[in-house]
Amino acid sequence: MAEKITTRTLQQMKAQGRRIVAITAYDYPSAQLADAAGVDVVLVGDSLGNTMLGYDTTLLVQLEEILHHLKAVRRGLQRALLVADMPFLSYGVSVEDAVYNGGKLMQAGAEAVKVEGASPRVLESIRAMVGIGIPVMAHLGLTPQSIHQFGGYRLQGRTASEQERLLEAAQAVQEAGAFCLVLEVIPASLAKRITESVPIPTIGIGAGVHCDGEIQVWHDILGLSEKTYRHTKRYAELRETIVAALRQYADEVRLRQFPAPEHSFEVEK
Repeated sequence: MAEKITTRTLQQMKAQGRRIVAITAYDYPSAQLADAAGVDVVLVGDSLGNTMLGYDTTLLVQLEEILHHLKAVRRGLQRALLVADMPFLSYGVSVEDAVYNGGKLMQAGAEAVKVEGASPRVLESIRAMVGIGIPVMAHLGLTPQSIHQFGGYRLQGRTASEQERLLEAAQAVQEAGAFCLVLEVIPASLAKRITESVPIPTIGIGAGVHCDGEIQVWHDILGLSEKTYRHTKRYAELRETIVAALRQYADEVRLRQFPAPEHSFEVEK
């Protein structure tokens, strides 16, 4: 088996100019497939609310739901670094809650946790979690847990002042102890500035090619999502393939073509 990926590995990859490949995954088979493909980082994202549970927003995801999916992914993953999202209200309310909930995720098999934003309380929570041995991945730009504050899924860092604030926030989360930083839906030129200004790896999604790595949602790149998005690329159309296979199965069952004799059993006489 290839060498285990750790937080230190990601820092070495940035120093060596090797890009980091990350993807979300939510269950045992997807974890196995991600490992087989050589993915470096697997995130059990709160996007599972949209992709797996049918929620309209990630704000509805509970810590217990992340824990459930995290345990399944942990059983299927060997090589990749396993990161768990901290859902809305599991941090940012109090430092004590953040430390406790981050610890619960680590006990369930996470090797790091991810938090959104850079408010004073989030920065304090990052410092506290790192202080007791919980590696923290930060997340700036379009942070889905703040979607109502943003007024929708919009490009962040549109103005010079917004860009300076994001640059300052990136430096702040790094100084607080974050080992890595996700940059979502910001101008590629800004992502390049941030990547060059902080010593920790940056992982983009909708942030251009200059980040140290890229993360995408499992269902988006495999063509399982109903919608398409500018920031992603569909590398397969599995939704169409699966529907076609299910239709063929249904037709053969109705026509009594399946199961055929080779799929059935008899007692030898």
